[in-house]
Amino acid sequence: MTTANLFDLTGKVAIVTGSSRGIGKAIVEQMAAHGAKVVVSSRKPGPCEAVAGAINEEHGEERAIAVPANISSKDDLQRLVDTTMAKWGQVDIVVCNAASNPYFGPMSGIEDEAFTKILQNNIISNHWLIAMVAPQMRARKDGAVVIVSSIGGLKATDVIGAYNISKAADMQLARNLALEFGRDNVRVNCIAPGLVQTDFARALWENPDILKGATAGSCLKRIGQPDEIAGMAVFLCSKAGGFTTGQTFVIDGGATVV
Repeated sequence: MTTANLFDLTGKVAIVTGSSRGIGKAIVEQMAAHGAKVVVSSRKPGPCEAVAGAINEEHGEERAIAVPANISSKDDLQRLVDTTMAKWGQVDIVVCNAASNPYFGPMSGIEDEAFTKILQNNIISNHWLIAMVAPQMRARKDGAVVIVSSIGGLKATDVIGAYNISKAADMQLARNLALEFGRDNVRVNCIAPGLVQTDFARALWENPDILKGATAGSCLKRIGQPDEIAGMAVFLCSKAGGFTTGQTFVIDGGATVV
C-alpha cells in the first residue's frame, strides 16, 4: 500500500456540520480533494451553496452538495441524513464540527437558557447525528466519526466555562461510542484544536496585542490555520487511521505542553 492510498477517500461519503466556513470548510475541501463526496451543512443556505459550488468547480464534477441544517433541530439533522442517503446511498463519515458559545463570562453569571443551549448544540446534537448514521455504518462494518472538540476541554477558564465543559463531554462521548461501535469496525475520535484563525475565534486574533498574548505560551508562538486541523480529519477517516479510535488529538501549536 502506497502512502497516497493510505489517505484516499474515493468512494466515501462525508457529512460535515458547520462546514460553510472555518475548520469545517477546510475539512470538506480537503476530504473532497482526497476523493470523497461531501455534504456541506450549516444554518444558512447561501454560504453552504457557495462552498459546495466552489468544490465542484475545482474538481470538474459533482463532489459536493449543500444541505442546510440547524444542529439544534432533530428534524433538520434527520433531513440532512435522509437527503444524503437519497443522493449518494450511504454515509461513511460524519464530522460533528458545528458548535455554539453564546456566553462569555464566569459560570456564576450564566443564565440557564445559555447553558442549556451550549450543552444541547455541543453535545446532545452530536449524539443525535451520530445515532442517525451509526446503524448503516455498523451494518457495513465500516465507518468513521470525528467530533471537533477543543483544548478548552482540557483546561479551566473563568470566561468560557460552559463551553469548555461541553468540549470535555465530547471527548468522553467519543470514548463511549468507540467502545460501543468498535466491534463493528466503526471508529470514533475527537480533534481538540487550540487557537485557530477562524471567524469563531476572531476576537482572539484580530487584535495584535490579544493575539500575541494568546500565543505567547505556545511552542510555535503562532495561531493555527484551518487546513492544519483538516489534515487530522482526513487521517482519522482514511485507511491511515484504521486502527485509531476513542482518542482525542490535540492540535494546538504546543499550547498545552508548557
